[in-house]
Amino acid sequence: MPVSQDIVKLAIEFPGSGKMAQLVDFDQKKPLVAIIRDVCDVWQVPSSEQYALQYSDNTQTYITEKNRNEIKNGTVLKLTTSPSKTAGDIVLCMKGEDSVEKCKALQKLAKISADVTFASEFISRDGVPLLAGMVENGSETGENLAFILTAFLELMDHGVVSWDNLTPTFVKRVATSVNRHSADATILQKSLAILESIALNSYELYKLVSSEVTFGNLISHIQSSNQEIQCNAVALINALFLRAPEEKRKTLSDNLNAKQIRNVILNHVIRGPRQVGTEMAHQLYVHQTLSFNLLEERRMTKLDQNDQMLKDQLVELRKVAFDNDQDLSGSIPPPRKTAEKYTRDYKKLGFSNYTNPALDFLETPPGVLALDLMVYFAKYHAEGYTKLVLENSCRQDGHECAFGKSSIELTKMLCKILKVGEIPTETGQEYYPMFYTHDHAFEEFFCICIQLLNKTWKEMRATHEDFNKVMDVVRDQIQRALAEKPNSLEGFKTKLQGLSYAQITKMRIQERSNKEEWDSQARPVCELREQIKPEIINLVKQQRLNYLVEGTLFNKFTNRRVKDKFWYCRLSPNHKVLHYGDAEENSNPPIEMLPEKIPISEIKGIVTGKDCPHMKDFRRAKGVTTLAFAVLYDPDQSLDFVAPNETLYSIWTDGINALLEKEMVSEEMKNDVETLLSMDMKLRLLDTENVPIPDKPPDMPPDPPNFDFCYDFS
Repeated sequence: MPVSQDIVKLAIEFPGSGKMAQLVDFDQKKPLVAIIRDVCDVWQVPSSEQYALQYSDNTQTYITEKNRNEIKNGTVLKLTTSPSKTAGDIVLCMKGEDSVEKCKALQKLAKISADVTFASEFISRDGVPLLAGMVENGSETGENLAFILTAFLELMDHGVVSWDNLTPTFVKRVATSVNRHSADATILQKSLAILESIALNSYELYKLVSSEVTFGNLISHIQSSNQEIQCNAVALINALFLRAPEEKRKTLSDNLNAKQIRNVILNHVIRGPRQVGTEMAHQLYVHQTLSFNLLEERRMTKLDQNDQMLKDQLVELRKVAFDNDQDLSGSIPPPRKTAEKYTRDYKKLGFSNYTNPALDFLETPPGVLALDLMVYFAKYHAEGYTKLVLENSCRQDGHECAFGKSSIELTKMLCKILKVGEIPTETGQEYYPMFYTHDHAFEEFFCICIQLLNKTWKEMRATHEDFNKVMDVVRDQIQRALAEKPNSLEGFKTKLQGLSYAQITKMRIQERSNKEEWDSQARPVCELREQIKPEIINLVKQQRLNYLVEGTLFNKFTNRRVKDKFWYCRLSPNHKVLHYGDAEENSNPPIEMLPEKIPISEIKGIVTGKDCPHMKDFRRAKGVTTLAFAVLYDPDQSLDFVAPNETLYSIWTDGINALLEKEMVSEEMKNDVETLLSMDMKLRLLDTENVPIPDKPPDMPPDPPNFDFCYDFS
């Protein structure tokens, strides 16, 4: 007789009782309380209402009516006290005088606080204020305090209790743990994480956190040998700046860009003995994005024509370029310059409005940021600046590279490449080590790039009409050099030296030959394309499915991204089941180690973006919703994903659509099909090289008078 689909075969243990495990047919239609009662009756355990079932692994998750459908065949559960009784017992022990029992209770609390069922029971008994009170009165230290802070952070992450409910005393106590350099590693790590969450989620308590925690102490923690402490310290610095009120931004911006913190991050994190992990890479990305965003105010500020200091900067640009040679000898005073001579000088400097160059800086972006960068170049790289300006002023009309116009457009380009002014995303990990190597890294970056622009202009023998073409090549050069993540600005310059205009041209031709679409519109070629296109689409489909079989490591998301917690998902080799489960960072668990699974036949469909169940209540969804998708399956359940990047998002959504026999619609898929189709077409048409292909097939000749030649009738 076939086994009902509602029956799950599993084992149930009773740790500490000495009783043999039970093999149980777990009926999904039977009430959970009835199943627990039956299990207790077999073992003759009274008061079954005080017991519950729990996974026997390290997840410590209770089985409830909501999650019971997730139980799979072969699962091992354990009989344990119910969440209600456990929460009550722990609260009693916490209030009691027995230090040994209290320590055991706190240790257990730290382990199971991540379970939402237990957390609800514990919170309903005012457990969070009790934990906060133990921190406030300073009665617990060492191991007990580590357990308290661990449990507190897990409970608060459920989002039931508001961070605004905390008291200033609590914040000060936690801050003391951060300021005390001899603190236990776990206490320090959890304290940093708690302060980060307070800074991000409580406007009122933010001020207290920012006043209690000094950047000096945070910098010392970044020098720790513990990478988790380093990561939490950088995260707290980022949180303090992200939520800073306007009046504190100036002070915090000075700290954010301070040489001390930059050097510590460079030497102890980026160049440290251990590889930068996923979470640390994200925090470095956020830190660098916030640093770049300090340029936003100047980028969006128009030049005030009444501002004497800005006028003086324009005069300084002209003086450095054209007056230095006359000032070298004190015996001959420089001739007085007329307004007409000034106008000629500003024209040579390449300003569009050379009668009043201030008008060139009214456009935002880049605003006065462009002027700041030009002045920096003239002041700190005077020789290179003077050479660039004079060299172009001597070129014949139409061939000079206008310094003023080029600098303004280059500033726009660099801000766009580095995403200046954009809010850090939840999944970003792109950071550039070279920007940690100099006090004025962005300004030096500009100085390198403006000289690159002039060099490329000469190599292209460009005229004014070629300006946009030159800028396009320069953008390509900069992006290719940045993609290799040079460790220093000198390394960046070295990368650019290998990316001359001639080299870029060769690379583009090669890439175009690898990717370009067959341009011919000849009917035979078009028909051939249509004939082989289904084969190519099927090839891409197989590649997507093979990738799903290999699997991918995903970040865990709840109401926000969960740090250092990952899960792995992969497709079975027969393409019939999705397997998934928790995993460690950088791991690639085999399919046998992934306990959860969803048959493909049960999948109803796939939703993306804001339509995903896990994105509807996501608080900071910008930059995340575009990478989110969810697999819907019976009964009204969903497996929620947030892809690490757009490529993996496209591969997984394409693969799932392919499994469901739906059309693959991602841009990545279209690009892959076009690339493979172009390559296949070129291979098939190799023999037709230099043979003209007619626009239409030749006309059919008229029929012969008879077809007797086809057969021998004799």
